[in-house]
This record gives sequence, structure tokens and C-alpha cells, in this order.
Amino acid sequence: MEMEKIHGDLCHETLRNTVVQKLAFDESKDFEKHKQAVKEKFTELLGLDKIRLNKASYSEFTIEEVVECDGYTRTRFSFKSEVDSTVPCYLLIPNDGKEKYPLAITMQGHSSGFHNSIGIAKSEHDEEYIKRGDFAVQAVKKGFAALAIEQRCMGERITTRHGWGHMCEFPSLNAIMLGRTTIGERIFDISCAIDQLANFEKVDTSKILITGNSGGGTISYYATCLEDRIGFAVPSCAFCSFKTSIMDIWHCACNYIPDVYNWFEMHDVAVLAAPKKITFVAGKEDAIFPLQGVKDSFSVIQRIYKKAGAPDKCKLVETPKGHWWCKDIIWEEVKKGVKELGW
Repeated sequence: MEMEKIHGDLCHETLRNTVVQKLAFDESKDFEKHKQAVKEKFTELLGLDKIRLNKASYSEFTIEEVVECDGYTRTRFSFKSEVDSTVPCYLLIPNDGKEKYPLAITMQGHSSGFHNSIGIAKSEHDEEYIKRGDFAVQAVKKGFAALAIEQRCMGERITTRHGWGHMCEFPSLNAIMLGRTTIGERIFDISCAIDQLANFEKVDTSKILITGNSGGGTISYYATCLEDRIGFAVPSCAFCSFKTSIMDIWHCACNYIPDVYNWFEMHDVAVLAAPKKITFVAGKEDAIFPLQGVKDSFSVIQRIYKKAGAPDKCKLVETPKGHWWCKDIIWEEVKKGVKELGW
């Protein structure tokens, strides 16, 4: 007699469907007090306090190369964010003679690395991907100083002890063992990178946009929630309810935050971003961030922004594609947002 198969995740699904989140958004709550409570809990869950304790005492800022390109100068620099954590970056600055330029932080997702953002192919499929994925080049051609940061667990920062699983699997699980998260580490790197831009007088850090696709969109959203200097975000193919995306469809380990679902949904964290300008971009055919889950979550974002007195500062844009960076659509939305902000 054949034994009935046991659904090993069924108890998790039951809990997911019945949990009452302790810090879910509620219009009846005092907004500022609720915002502070969410910030404290989210910071704790990400392990940011532990990460900050390991901050490098000396950043070891190094300019590694300066290259004159067509219409802009590309500088590669690196610095230490934590002890034994080197962060490589590219900064692209237009050379049309302006005194300062607004900053676009462009974040690659799970590609072969941030070299794609500057239009340099290193791996088998890069040439094809760069046609849409050279984020920093796109930004500098739109008049931004463009900062590309290699995310932890990706490209040049992939662990040498890779083995089985996705590129982010091993280091992300190690981070959890140490009471921290890859998301927290990546946010910290972005904040430290912004600090380093004091070395570049042509960058206007009072006007900061952050954008990216997939894992780059994920960190664009979370960094906007916790980094006060970021004023405008356009996360692409990354925002959706936990319930219908990372808790229902396989995602890589760097998306996960221990215990987070007992406290809030992905959209609830937006109380930390409001009233900043944020435009979510979602693909109608995105198989891993289902559009209905995006729409349901965005309806909560709208309530949050209404409570924050900024209902016009949040927007959802749908593309006809799937999990795809639609550069023409995205940069048109950036153009609209920049105009609204007076940048």
C-alpha cells in the first residue's frame, strides 16, 4: 500500500494564513509613534545594530581607476564598510560642465555583477543583458551622477566557498547564524557608500534617487525605508506581499528576514519611507512577484501615504513584461518624479 505523501510545509502555510501581525499598519494608531516602533523592530530584525558594531574604524577609501568615457567620467573606488568587508563601486559623472549632479544609486540584482551596470561584459550572457541592464550608463545619460555598488553575495563579492545552491545562499544563511541578515548588510553598505561621496564634489547628495531590478529593486525599497538621505525610489520587480511571493514561491535566501512575518508585511514597512517619493514598477507577467499580490500590497501603501499626508507621492506602474527591467518605462517615471520634486 502506497503511503500518503506528507506536506512538509503545511504547518507553515497554516501559520502564515492565521498569524496576526503585531505592527501591521492601522490608521487609528498615532502615525509617528507607530513609525518609530516599526523602525526599532525592523532594525532589530535586520541585525543592523550588530552590523553597525562591526563598522570599519578606517574606511580605506581607494580610487582604483579613472576612465574617460563618451560623455562622462567613470571612477572605480572601494572602501571598507565593516571589518573584512570591502565594497567596490563605480561612480559615473557627466562631463558637460555642471557644478553638481543629482545622484542615482543603481543596484544590480542577481546578474553576474555590477560590471553590467557600467556596460562591461565579463560573462557568457552579459552582452545580451547589457542592452537593458546597463543601469548606471542609462542614469548618467539622463543627467545623473550614477553610483553602482556591488551587492554582497554577488559578482566580485560572491563567496569563494560557494558549493551547492544559489550565489547568495551560503553567506545569507551564515549571516542569519550571526543574528544579522544580508538585507541589513546591503543597506549598511549603501549608507556607507553615500558617506564616501563626500570625496566627490560634483555629487549632490541632497538629491538621491535609488533604483534597481529584482534583488536591486528589493534593496532599493528597504534602503529607502531606513536611509534618510534617499529621497526618491523606483524599485522594479521586487515589491509584493510576503504571503504571495517569498512565502509562496521559491526565492533565494537573501530575501528572508527571520521572524519578520510575525510583525509586519512588506508593505507595512513603507511607514518608514513615507512621505518620500516612491514609484513601484511591476511586470504583469512576473511569475515570482504576482501582480495581484503587488496590487493588494500597494493598496496598503496608499493608505499609509494618505495617513502621512502625501497621497500623491506613491505610485504603481505596470509593465507588459515579466520579471524584467523595462528601461524606457522606468526612466520616464524617473523623469516625472524628478520634475515633481523640483530636482
